[in-house]
Amino acid sequence: MSYCQVQKANIYYEEFGNGTPIVMIHGFYPDHRLMKGCMEPIFQERDGYRRIYIDLPGMGQTKDYDSIQNSDEMLEAVIQFIDTLLPDQYFLLAGQSYGGYIIRGIIAKIPERVLGAAFICPMILPDHSDRTLPEQTNIEVDQDFLATLTEEEREDFKGIHVKLNEYTWKRYRDEVVVGLKIADSAFLEKISGAYGYTFKIDQEVFEKPCVFITGRQDHVTGYKDVYNLLDKYPRASFSVLDVAGHNLQIEQGELLNVHISEWLNA
Repeated sequence: MSYCQVQKANIYYEEFGNGTPIVMIHGFYPDHRLMKGCMEPIFQERDGYRRIYIDLPGMGQTKDYDSIQNSDEMLEAVIQFIDTLLPDQYFLLAGQSYGGYIIRGIIAKIPERVLGAAFICPMILPDHSDRTLPEQTNIEVDQDFLATLTEEEREDFKGIHVKLNEYTWKRYRDEVVVGLKIADSAFLEKISGAYGYTFKIDQEVFEKPCVFITGRQDHVTGYKDVYNLLDKYPRASFSVLDVAGHNLQIEQGELLNVHISEWLNA
């Protein structure tokens, strides 16, 4: 169990391996287990990376964050964490959903230190009403398995996923729901009221290897808005995966592994 004290938070993190640092940033409400669950299997057969999984303020086991008021200050806490743990070092970034938004903030602030970035279902537009979103849908459904869940579990599962089967459920329960259950809802409600940065991002061209992986059926952050960034990331691969919602790292795990591995090879 490790903590890193920054100005407005005491950030919990876990790290594994040695080599090029790669900072993993989860989405809004879950915790580090979301990124750990999908990324660690990739590194079981790949040496040379120091994987750092953080809990954002208000999520997981991070503490003493109450004075943080908005996404600007969330970003500042993450940058201070990086400066403390990786002083004057270059590093890679990987993030899911809101974590992808934080990554774009880091690139706006300290682009010279970022070696590249991987975006999984990234949040492009903070205001939900501005997003171009597909209809929510379920495509692969195991009715027999769904019958084993409680009504509350079933409705939650159906509301976010495209593949409704035992494998998807177990990973969702063990990697996502565990974080949702311990999130500080009151604090996150405050942050969601100041969700967007007060400064502009994506203003400069970022010419390092990147990958944007989105779900065709992701009705939370969508996939179409990502393509507004094409010209700003000339070394990026952009991919839309079918039969994949906002937890595509679970529903299309093998394809995620291929995309991340290709990015690391770049």
